[in-house]
Amino acid sequence: MPMDANEIITLIKAALPDAKVEVRDLAGDGDHYAANVVSEAFRGKSRVQQHQMVYQALKGNMGGTLHALALQTNAPD
Repeated sequence: MPMDANEIITLIKAALPDAKVEVRDLAGDGDHYAANVVSEAFRGKSRVQQHQMVYQALKGNMGGTLHALALQTNAPD
């Protein structure tokens, strides 16, 4: 069963409450998304660490229910 964009946003915001999250369905199939996540929690972290934080927030759905997620992560300006 595909994952809804709102579910992705909810999971990320639960783990990173201050995050500004934008999610786009790239293929219209509920399996391929792009997300832009901005959170103060990313400050001082490498891009890999930032992405790992988002994957952890998705609680095991990455690679299963959610097939592909193109991520852009940043700390606020």
